[in-house]
Amino acid sequence: MRRVSDSQALTRQVLGICLLLVIWGCATVPYTGRTQVLMVSQDQELRLGYQAFEQIKHRSRLARDPRMQEAVQRVGQRLAQAAGRPDFRWEFVVIEDPSPNAFCLPGGKVGVYSGLFRYLKNDADLATVISHEAAHVLARHAGERISHQMLAQMGGTGLNLALAGMGASPGAGQLAMLGYGLGTQVGLLLPYSRQQEFEADRIGLILMAKAGYDPALGVEFWKRFAQAKGDRARLPAFISTHPADADRIRNLETGLAEARRYYTAPTEVRDYAALAAPTPWQGHRNLAQPAAGR
Repeated sequence: MRRVSDSQALTRQVLGICLLLVIWGCATVPYTGRTQVLMVSQDQELRLGYQAFEQIKHRSRLARDPRMQEAVQRVGQRLAQAAGRPDFRWEFVVIEDPSPNAFCLPGGKVGVYSGLFRYLKNDADLATVISHEAAHVLARHAGERISHQMLAQMGGTGLNLALAGMGASPGAGQLAMLGYGLGTQVGLLLPYSRQQEFEADRIGLILMAKAGYDPALGVEFWKRFAQAKGDRARLPAFISTHPADADRIRNLETGLAEARRYYTAPTEVRDYAALAAPTPWQGHRNLAQPAAGR
């Protein structure tokens, strides 16, 4: 009986600590007002972002075309100003990589892959992508993901202790822990990941509008991008980190009216048509210009 009581007491202590951490770690996402749980500090996030960015630059090759770099610097600096985070050490680089992707790490460390430019028509398209990635940082989504994983681990520890206190067999315990792991992944972590993508889309529209880029062009870009990349054996929505394209577009269209309220004097939007032809861009094409023979 003593063993069971001790185990139950320890389980209650673990769950109590989890509850206190949740209460202490509540924060509010800017623009959306959503309440989030954060168990890591802003300083911890910044340190992780700065360290990761230095590692990425060390192992990556920067794009050689100065026009790519200039475009990302030009658009990125406008978005950084609109973001209103002078405490960030904003930095923008173009990485030589055929993937149509980009990222922003805590602290404003932005990387754009050269492969993304074949999907971009102008500065507004580039602003759409960078603002989406920056929105993840402004909303502290990385810290939130870390916090959710920490809570899931604590919950697993509490469950393990409870099973031991109940005298569960090793096989039953393993089965219960497997079910708990799948349940938290599908029922907690993945849904929050999709929610963060919806949120970053809407905050991203606001950020690009504040920087002087028409948010309606952002919605048009995501529509065009979804059509260009196609389905490509997409995972079912409930086990995917990203929402379905149709759901994402609906969310963007819903958020467009709010973003327009932040729209300032229009910024000059430069076209990227000239970037499609010269070397070292021979393998990249602008979506507005069909590839020969296709």
